[in-house]
Amino acid sequence: MAKKHRDIKIKRNRSWDDKLLYASTDVILFLLLLVVGYPIIYVLSCSFSSGTAVSSGQVLLWPVQPSLMGYKIIFNYKSVWVGFGNTLFYTIVGTIVNMALSVLVAYPLSRPNYQGRKLVTTLFTITMMFGAGIIPKYLLMSNLGLTNTRWALVLAHAISTYNMVIIRTYFKNSIPGELIEAARIDGCSELRTLWSVVLPLSKAVLAVVTLYYAVGHWNSYFGAMIYLRDRDLMPLQMVLRDILAASKIDLSEIDDPELLAQMTGTADLIKYALIVVSSAPIIAAYPLVQKFFAKGVMIGSVKG
Repeated sequence: MAKKHRDIKIKRNRSWDDKLLYASTDVILFLLLLVVGYPIIYVLSCSFSSGTAVSSGQVLLWPVQPSLMGYKIIFNYKSVWVGFGNTLFYTIVGTIVNMALSVLVAYPLSRPNYQGRKLVTTLFTITMMFGAGIIPKYLLMSNLGLTNTRWALVLAHAISTYNMVIIRTYFKNSIPGELIEAARIDGCSELRTLWSVVLPLSKAVLAVVTLYYAVGHWNSYFGAMIYLRDRDLMPLQMVLRDILAASKIDLSEIDDPELLAQMTGTADLIKYALIVVSSAPIIAAYPLVQKFFAKGVMIGSVKG
């Protein structure tokens, strides 16, 4: 109650300049909300409208002639399920590999008693400024026999130096050295100290970096264009890209004959429904790490 009265008193004591500034800020933020929010609402509305309403441009804000036809077509399209399963594999396995390598590199680099810390940090930093390019990467994957396999997408970007530095900075600045020394006195090995002491105290930064990696894998399609040729290995984003680029769907992959008869003029509807299907899972992941996100981002914003 006291806090509420204090906030009211502060608002009453604001000058006209402050009120004008806050009002202008509110207007600008509202306009930005419209710019960002309207395309999302439009895509959702189109995905829940009829094919004729979408193709004729009748949808502006709310669904017109509400229908689930777009989702019925998508969920009866074989390539969507194959791509969805592949994307889940690349996201889950790729994120696990990313986090394992990032943590195992970040922990020793955060400890002052590691002799080669400066040299290794410098080598990793160089990779952030200079890259070999696409052709050397492809030749490396080809010589390792990883092209046209699932592991090409998992191992080609096994670690991000930027994310590793964020984790290293957290370990260095937020985990007391005395706590690690106490674990060593109790007989813990380095690996046991990392698993039992450091990681439980680093949930915020680990949640944020995990989300960074997962979003990157979920949205990735360029690596699949380079390393994969088999359509059965393609991620969901490649299925979406092919449909959007070709502006049509392969009717031979639809098993339901009644659904085929209803698919006249549904090309645009299919695009919007597929966009929603491919985006919804990763968007739903944000609330799960929301409480860690602000803290983890701020901790990683200063890299020392």
